[in-house]
Amino acid sequence: MPAAARVVAVTKTFGAVRALGGVTLDFPGGQVTALMGENGAGKSTLLKILTGDHRPTDGHLELDGRRVEFTSPADARAAGVRIIPQEPEIIPHVSVAENVYAGALPRRAGRRLDRAELRRRITADLERLGFAGVLDPDLLGSQLTPAQRQLVEILRALTGEAKVIAFDEPTSSLSEHEVDALFALIGRLREAGVAVIYVSHRMQEIFQLADRIAVLRDGELAGVQDAATTDEGQLVRLMVGRDLSAMFSRSRVATDRPVLAVRGLTTDHVRDIDLTVHAGEVVGLAGLIGAGRSELALALAGDLPVRSGTATLDGRPLPFGRPGAVIRAGLGLAPEERKAQALFLQRSIRDNTSIAVLERLRRFRFVRRGAEKQLAQEYADRLRVRTPSIEHEVGKLSGGNQQKVVLARWLARRPKVLILDEPTRGIDVGAKAEIYRIIADLAEQGVAVLVISSELPEVLGLADRVVVMQNGRITGELDRRDATEEAILALAMADDLAATTTGATR
Repeated sequence: MPAAARVVAVTKTFGAVRALGGVTLDFPGGQVTALMGENGAGKSTLLKILTGDHRPTDGHLELDGRRVEFTSPADARAAGVRIIPQEPEIIPHVSVAENVYAGALPRRAGRRLDRAELRRRITADLERLGFAGVLDPDLLGSQLTPAQRQLVEILRALTGEAKVIAFDEPTSSLSEHEVDALFALIGRLREAGVAVIYVSHRMQEIFQLADRIAVLRDGELAGVQDAATTDEGQLVRLMVGRDLSAMFSRSRVATDRPVLAVRGLTTDHVRDIDLTVHAGEVVGLAGLIGAGRSELALALAGDLPVRSGTATLDGRPLPFGRPGAVIRAGLGLAPEERKAQALFLQRSIRDNTSIAVLERLRRFRFVRRGAEKQLAQEYADRLRVRTPSIEHEVGKLSGGNQQKVVLARWLARRPKVLILDEPTRGIDVGAKAEIYRIIADLAEQGVAVLVISSELPEVLGLADRVVVMQNGRITGELDRRDATEEAILALAMADDLAATTTGATR
């Protein structure tokens, strides 16, 4: 089958920086081509060239065997090339239906919006694409959850005839049910002969969906692998140029001194939680989506009300419901949604790093700017934040570097307990290795670390002990020696398995 799209010897430079260098790559119709690589490898630049946001410095594009030049995203869309971006662009004050057909709304005579035709179109498209019942077409853009915003982008891209569709980290905010619907949709696109490009850092998704895997490294094509005959180790070596089999290796430094002790903690989301984390210990908190892990973290951090129970930090009561007092007591939280909950995206790395320690940097009522810059630069260097300057806007950093800035803030605060909620979500494999190194360093310094992660290999690799939750309660605990994916899943599904067994014996 001829390639639906092809980039030929494409090079792209931005001033003295070369983002792509001589990349030639096919995207065949009727196949899913996964595009992988570390942040900064050139994936986004390649997608922007394909979709008309950038023009190549050298080389050219082909569509259905013919050379094409896109001068704008509108040119690419008209030719059948679409992208579902990682950051959805939603109009807040209009409905889902109007967002989906923005720029192509049905009109009556007199240019009035034909609402009946709009309703017919959105109903038909939701049904055709498998999202009927998942998305209310009357919701305003401002009312949408991150997952619903992503679905609107998908619907928008699939209106009209598409030959090439690129998905850029599409599942980062979707529920399990929505992910299933998306994967079924991608399967139908493949069967219809569409060339699908799928960008993700999640290996499990890649092997579930892809026919072939193209890897970029430092702006060049490192290789193209058949998904059926390759493995994670080969892909990692192509992405980073080295074997990361030892990236979890660290010495156990946990002590017998309890730092965080939680007893009978109950909120609107979790109940009767007993949990202890010792100095120098990394405890993994595992469970399926909706188990209550993030809600437990937010309650401990003072962001959600506690109905009953106690918690102590170094033997002193933790001040529930008072985030500032919790921080002063020595507990820090790097939340799951770093962009929405942890970072000031329009502010600099310096501002984001120093915000938690301003009282230490003040003289009288004024912040000592020299000391602030020195502190931010120290932690940017220590955590290997890739940035031209500590004055660089955080919103313009890659996901991995944004997460390092969140960690820099807490390292500057010198916490006794640090809770990390999905610390490597949306981060490439090289940046993950650096985050793991930081966690190991924290443990060696005697910090008690609680890691919440949905990636079981990550939990198993990092944790000295694994605590498993389901339905808002702890269902079991496993020492590192006894922890396996099967054992964790059994505890994460304990209620369901018990119900199944009970039903089977009746």
